[in-house]
This record gives sequence, C-alpha cells and structure tokens, in this order.
Amino acid sequence: MGMDRPLTEEARSHQALGRAFFSTSEIRALAERSDLWGLWLVVHCWGTIALALALFALWPNPLTFVLAIIIIGSRQLGLAILMHEAAHNALFKSRRLNEFAGEWLCGRPILADLAEYRRYHLKHHRHTQTEEDPDLILSKPFPTTRASLRRKFWRDITGRTGLKQRSQQIMFALKMAGEVEGQPGAQELAQAFSGPVIGRALIANAVLFAAMWAVGAWWWWLAFWVLPLLTWFQLVLRIRNIAEHGAVEAVEDPLRNTRTTYAGPLMRLLVAPYWVNYHLEHHLVMHIPARNLPKLHDLMVDRGHAGKMQIGRNYMDVLRIASSRPA
Repeated sequence: MGMDRPLTEEARSHQALGRAFFSTSEIRALAERSDLWGLWLVVHCWGTIALALALFALWPNPLTFVLAIIIIGSRQLGLAILMHEAAHNALFKSRRLNEFAGEWLCGRPILADLAEYRRYHLKHHRHTQTEEDPDLILSKPFPTTRASLRRKFWRDITGRTGLKQRSQQIMFALKMAGEVEGQPGAQELAQAFSGPVIGRALIANAVLFAAMWAVGAWWWWLAFWVLPLLTWFQLVLRIRNIAEHGAVEAVEDPLRNTRTTYAGPLMRLLVAPYWVNYHLEHHLVMHIPARNLPKLHDLMVDRGHAGKMQIGRNYMDVLRIASSRPA
C-alpha cells in the first residue's frame, strides 16, 4: 500500500527536463511524497469549507452569505488543485490513498473525473503551447481586450459559463453511456475540471446534500455548493488558467511558455490555493508535490534564471497583460 507508483513515460521525460536545471539529488529530495501532508491538505480544504458554513450559521446575514459563497467557491478550486496533485500521484505517498482521495474527496464532489483528467492533463504537459495542447483553447485568445475580458468574467460570475458547461457535461455523460471514454468531448470537459462519468459524482453530492441538511437546512447544498460551483468557482478557475498560460510565448522553452505568479495571502485564499501559482516550476518537474514548488522557485532564482522566466508580479498585473490588446 505504501509503495510509490512507477514513473510514467511522461514523468521520466519531465524528470529529464528538470535535470537541465536541478541535480538528481535535489529532485529526489523535493519529490518525496507524504501521507501526512496529503491528509493535512485535504482536511484543510474541507475544514475551510466547514468554517465558511459555520460563519453563516452563527451570523446569518447577506454579508456572511456572500462570504461563504466566495470562500467555498475558492475551496472548490482548492479541491480541483488537490485532484490535479493526485493526477500526478503526488498528493499521497500511498497509491491507494492518492487514488481514493483524488477521486472521492476532491474530484467527485465538484463533478470531476480523476482518470479522465489525468489522461487529458498529461497530454497538456507533453505538448504545452503547441497545436496539440488540449489547453490551447484556454490560452490562445489572450491577450484580448479589456471589454472582452469583462464579458468573460460577467458570464462566469452570473453562472452562464457554469450552466453551459454542466449541461454539456450531463448531455455528454448520457451520450457516452456504454462507450469508450477519451473522446474529444471528454477533454473539453476536463479543461473545466469536469468529467464524462457523473454517476459517482451524484453519489458524492448526495452525501454532501445530506450532510448540509443535517447541520443546516435542505437548501444549503443548493446555496453553498451548487451556486459557488456555477459562479465564483468559474471565475477563479478562469483567472488561474489565464495566469498559467495566457499571453505567454508560443515556444518550446519551458521558461517562456508557462508563467509563475506571485500571490499574497488574499490571493492565496481566493485565487491561488495550495501553491498552484508556481506553475512554471510545476512544468519543470511535474511530479514534485506542490508544497515544494516554492523551494524549486527559490533555486531557479538563486541560480540566475529569474530574468529568463515568465513571472507575474501579481494577479492584477497578469490580468492587465492578458487584456492589453487594443479595442
């Protein structure tokens, strides 16, 4: 149970990429997984969600309602990030814990499919910022105009993006019943942390519905899970996607086709949970647990690579760059 999963071909190729900047011993030390760390991250994410609900339960008013929506939506992104960590077999040292937590505790509650996401995401790592990159549809429109970016944000926060994606997800799941997964439509869903198989996701959400009703009211699941998932989650997911690959160079150089964005405490709470802002470093050595990505970043800076790296000073600066195209 405690044995690590053997490195895939993709992981070995990215390990070779990492050796261009780091020694084997440095990579080995930073790549050490931990079941205790994995448990803490999952507990932290769900604990933050519980605290947001407790805040509203203790002081029910419009302000605490909105705060709960924002915090829970951001932690739904946190669950997506932890599922991403599990997709790289880096959340837990134990393979079984990694698969169970990545699927049931992180993916299924937000209607995501760990196995499908892993297939799609490894392709993104192999073909970053090329025509074969399944994420290119997310980064290619940038830079865009300020008006276009505002319209995208408005569609996200009003639920139009979320409703469209979830309706497509349900229709695709019904259409794919009994067929082989992995068609292009499944990859389109994976870009939004969705999945073509919704049966298990319905089970996970039935448990959430029952738990929220038990501690609150029957409508809590709709107000504090479905509503954030359709609105705030979509907004911060878009900001995250823009920061990682929006308005970067369409080249093979891993220091130029991916961006790391510095994030203060507020942005780490709302937009960049669990070190996801260190995305360039993640692309250099993708199997390193997220908690060690800041150390990887420090090594790059100490060795004089900062001037060659795509680094955003903050998320507002990145959004300014992403919306810099003249109207």
